[in-house]
Amino acid sequence: MFAYIVRRVFVGLIMLIVMSLVTFLLFFAMPIDPARYACGKNCSPERIEQTRKALGYDKPTVVQWADFLKGVAVGRDYPDDPKLREAAPQLVTHCAAPCFGYSVFNNKSVNQEIADTLPVSASIALVAIILWLLGGILFGVLAAVTKGSLIDRGIVALSLVLYAFPTFFIGTLLIRYVSIKWGLFPFPAYARIEDAGVLVWLRQLLLPAITLAVFYMAAYVRMTRAFVLESMSEDYVRTARAKGLKGRTVLFKHSLRAALTPLVTMAGLDIAQVVGGAIIAESVFNYNGLGKLAVTAYTTLDLPTLIGLVLLLGAFFIIANIVVDILYAFIDPRVRVV
Repeated sequence: MFAYIVRRVFVGLIMLIVMSLVTFLLFFAMPIDPARYACGKNCSPERIEQTRKALGYDKPTVVQWADFLKGVAVGRDYPDDPKLREAAPQLVTHCAAPCFGYSVFNNKSVNQEIADTLPVSASIALVAIILWLLGGILFGVLAAVTKGSLIDRGIVALSLVLYAFPTFFIGTLLIRYVSIKWGLFPFPAYARIEDAGVLVWLRQLLLPAITLAVFYMAAYVRMTRAFVLESMSEDYVRTARAKGLKGRTVLFKHSLRAALTPLVTMAGLDIAQVVGGAIIAESVFNYNGLGKLAVTAYTTLDLPTLIGLVLLLGAFFIIANIVVDILYAFIDPRVRVV
């Protein structure tokens, strides 16, 4: 088991390094001058050239990538040009490891931008994940065990309707009716748990979390139902029933456990995607999370922030796949020999 985990972690590290190189090549292949956008409007050619040296854009792309990896490992100082650092030591900014770059637009490191916005996205994602996993698996199992009944048809029909609604539509409905018209919840505004407490923090997160959870829950209901029905038709389940095991034991110990394998794959990728930034939900509720930061960086062509966010989101997916592989090994021991 330990050797299996080491192999998966090693492959994940190789994937992270390759992903960072591909990301650099793609972004710097764009027909734009990042130094010009970083300098701002009405910049003179001399000022643009100074900005290019300060941010290291005058170096070849592969060298910039190597400097980036070095910054991730041991940290980095800005301006990037040693001559500029010697001429103005009071303007030197140190970006501690792991350093993802420096944003001229916000005058702070990408690390600080991520540190400011990641708790918001992670909080929304945490509540949404709990809601959609509990609701999706519970109603999916209920639909499976009542196959063909009115309950089954009602759950499937409702999940199809909810899955068809776009996220921004659900969020707008919740704000207009649940928050403003009916007053069941205060108008959504993120509150830090250390400042407002757990209850206020959770209450302010429920509406955006429900907005995300409804969409994913609808998909998980249908998938859980399908996987459970498929596993219930297997020979080993019929054998367990023939031995006289209780229906509850057969369902949870045999059928549901077999259905967890594909659900774990779905959950791992979906969790990584939501933590990486629910752009639409954060925009509807005006929450300053990773998704909103990504939109702002794209509109201003803040290249260091964009690269940092892309790599962070890619790292989430790779780590999620590693976790899923490890969970596979616990759910199905046959996976360990692969």
